[in-house]
Amino acid sequence: MVFEKSKGILLKECELVQRIAGLQDQIQDAVLNREWADFEGYFSALAEVKEEFTALEREREQLFTGGFYAFAAGLPAAQRSELTEIYRSLKLEALKVQVSGEALMGYIAGARATIAGFFEIAFPDRGGKIYTPHGVPVSHDMRSMVLNQTF
Repeated sequence: MVFEKSKGILLKECELVQRIAGLQDQIQDAVLNREWADFEGYFSALAEVKEEFTALEREREQLFTGGFYAFAAGLPAAQRSELTEIYRSLKLEALKVQVSGEALMGYIAGARATIAGFFEIAFPDRGGKIYTPHGVPVSHDMRSMVLNQTF
């Protein structure tokens, strides 16, 4: 019974990591193609998956109190082999998602730095700052902006 429950949790976690990977791909495509219409929906979906994953993670930690491999060592060889294969697959997929997310964040950080550099060169009198119509300074973010000046 413990084996089946453990296997079920790990398989559900694998499924959730796959969903996260799919959502990350959609976010990356949206960023690269500048499609902002459904952008908030992606993050809402990610938050929902994160909640599900966190709940499963807590449940898994309760099952594997001494660590996964200590738990798996007490199983018969066939069950141990099956469970460790699922676990390794989960860890590998999680690492892929992490690397993909870090690459996307690197791209976004580079884009933000480019935009900040542009404003520093285009508007040197502002000292690299952007102001609201009311004169309040704001940070360089990824929001759209319209310039009412011609170059």
